[in-house]
Amino acid sequence: MKNTYLNVWLFMFLIGIHYDSLSQTQLLIPDTLSGKNFNLELKESTHEFYPGVNTKTMGANGNVLGPTLFLEKGDSVNMVVVNRLKDTTTIHWHGLHVSSENDGGPHTFILPNSTWQPSFKVLDHAATYWYHPHLHHKTDLHTSKGISGFIIVRDQDEQKLTLPRTYGVDDFPMVIQTKDFDTNKQIVHHSNTDDVVMVNATIDPFLDVPSQVVRYRLLNGSSQRVFNLGLSSGQKMYQIATDGGLLDKPVEITRLLLGPGERTEILIDFSEYKGQSVYLKSYASGIPSGIYGASSPGMGPGMSLTGYSPNVLNGADFNIIEFKVGATGANPVLTIPKALVSLDPISTSNVNITRNLTLSPATMGMNQLNGDFLINNRSFDLNHIDYTIPLNNVEIWSIRNNSGIAHPFHIHDVQFFLIDRNGTAVTGAEKGRKDVVLINPMETVRFVTKFEDFADSTVPYMFHCHMLTHEDGGMMGQFVVVGNSTNAIKGINTGSLNVFPNPSNGIFRLVSDLNNKNYETIVTSADGKQIIEKTFHSNVNEIEIDLSYQAYGIYVLTVITDNDITNFKLIKN
Repeated sequence: MKNTYLNVWLFMFLIGIHYDSLSQTQLLIPDTLSGKNFNLELKESTHEFYPGVNTKTMGANGNVLGPTLFLEKGDSVNMVVVNRLKDTTTIHWHGLHVSSENDGGPHTFILPNSTWQPSFKVLDHAATYWYHPHLHHKTDLHTSKGISGFIIVRDQDEQKLTLPRTYGVDDFPMVIQTKDFDTNKQIVHHSNTDDVVMVNATIDPFLDVPSQVVRYRLLNGSSQRVFNLGLSSGQKMYQIATDGGLLDKPVEITRLLLGPGERTEILIDFSEYKGQSVYLKSYASGIPSGIYGASSPGMGPGMSLTGYSPNVLNGADFNIIEFKVGATGANPVLTIPKALVSLDPISTSNVNITRNLTLSPATMGMNQLNGDFLINNRSFDLNHIDYTIPLNNVEIWSIRNNSGIAHPFHIHDVQFFLIDRNGTAVTGAEKGRKDVVLINPMETVRFVTKFEDFADSTVPYMFHCHMLTHEDGGMMGQFVVVGNSTNAIKGINTGSLNVFPNPSNGIFRLVSDLNNKNYETIVTSADGKQIIEKTFHSNVNEIEIDLSYQAYGIYVLTVITDNDITNFKLIKN
């Protein structure tokens, strides 16, 4: 009898542990914004990941995640990003080809209660992109707390194809993430105990889908985890797009390895599954050692990560979302297209330069996974430019991973075309446009790209590992593109305010004509630290800003009046 009571107690205890996974929730579908003018308000809030429990979150225009932005190729768009957080942040348009001042990297930060207003022409191909914070040392914190959203670009080539494109009906955005929660159900960032799976901020989700061809826009928004995606039914999926655009034709797959920051679009034909359930799973048992998500995150079993084991997701097959297949909808797509778009890859016959990059641990040895990682033996420095690239350069980047773990390598500004892995030419969907590539341990990956349209010798673009713990730890570099560009937006003169000289050796002059308004000036360093704060009366129309005692680099001058905030980039050289 004693053993019986013990077994019942143990059973109830285990049921309590897994209660949340047994309670399904309908998938959250993000709201949408479209047109040419977009307003995003970043704020702190709470969200019920678990019934009755308020978890502290951050979101854009809501309590978690952000709205999906629909952009049309060729449109000129205006973004208004208001930061209501207590913390400085940025917003990076991941994958979009925009000028460096509009890119939203760590130099273009948004102070609390201030506004950033980038404007740019949409030059990108139809594809799935996303936006997320990118403040140095804070990217993982702000993204893990919930600030991220989809960007869907449409163009005429995509519109000509017979594809599902009714948002929330047969065309679904899905950001897949794993997170760690503490005992109070609060999000823990920089954690390797990320054992809670969610899609669109929904734990254990289900989605009602029609028995027809359905399109999924998949984003790995996890801080570190790699997913090996497949369907429980064993049926084929059809990959139609990579990070930066559609493929030339659908690629039949049963497994898809998706690293952090990567996006893909797949078609699934549910025509023969009416009344059934099909699960999208991660078959992590098939992930080789040396990838975050495998049984062993390092190349060998001796390499370990603190908190990684035990983690029930590592090396195990687990459900991501249940698709409940219902009736066929109106105007269904019932076939998979044979062809998509012309890829027009960049030729390697007229390359200007090959750049060699090496990824390595800061500390060698069996414990290297618990430390930071370097690019070309350097940790990130906001004031160090790694490469100066001439406008219109065609370049091959050869990246060698000499560490014991795979790194998803991301570059800003451009899309690239993969050439080979360890000398073997890429095939299938890897021939598509990419901005993130997962590089395995002891692997060399080469890609070709062209740096066109935008040049700015002062505001850099980033390249980095998209494992956010690695990025925050300094696994990042930066480059500037130099030359004559008509597209880059400079804007240091706002009419009533002017700063000169800029760049300077540290002494700047601010001239103002603020119509009898008192004004406040704040100078902040590139890492968000406040250096100067002074208030001036309206009769003071010219002031000196002395940064001669500060290090070389980029600073931000914010001028605040009663109802207006203006930001200037100051360059001390």
